[in-house]
Amino acid sequence: MKSFVLILTTMLWSASGIAQNSVLGKWKSIDDKTGQAKSIIEITERDGKVYGKIIKIFPTDPKRTDPVCDKCPTNDSRYNKKIFGMEIMLDMKKDGDEYSGGNILDPEVGKIYRCKIWVEGNELKVRGYLGPFYRTQSWLRV
Repeated sequence: MKSFVLILTTMLWSASGIAQNSVLGKWKSIDDKTGQAKSIIEITERDGKVYGKIIKIFPTDPKRTDPVCDKCPTNDSRYNKKIFGMEIMLDMKKDGDEYSGGNILDPEVGKIYRCKIWVEGNELKVRGYLGPFYRTQSWLRV
């Protein structure tokens, strides 16, 4: 009986470790300049690809508590749509321990970047590419 409990405990412990290394779940994005929380993004899987949707906003401007993406490209379907509930990360495909091949939108500046994401410890590393240049943010698991 002891060995059964030990095996069961080991399996549950291993499964929880795998879940912690997953990109799926809720992540808090942090402003690069201020260090303050900007939003919570929920990353889900659909048809073998990963998508990220804004499920909470921490507004810094009291006049913009429910902002729209007025800086998004006018030919993008998200132009002038509410940022709350918006899918900002699209079509990410698993590539080893990372996800890539999709893109991410920064609704504050209206730019769309090629994207790569991966987990390091308790952080989700989100790297956006514009040509040969890139910037990496660290998001925190919620």
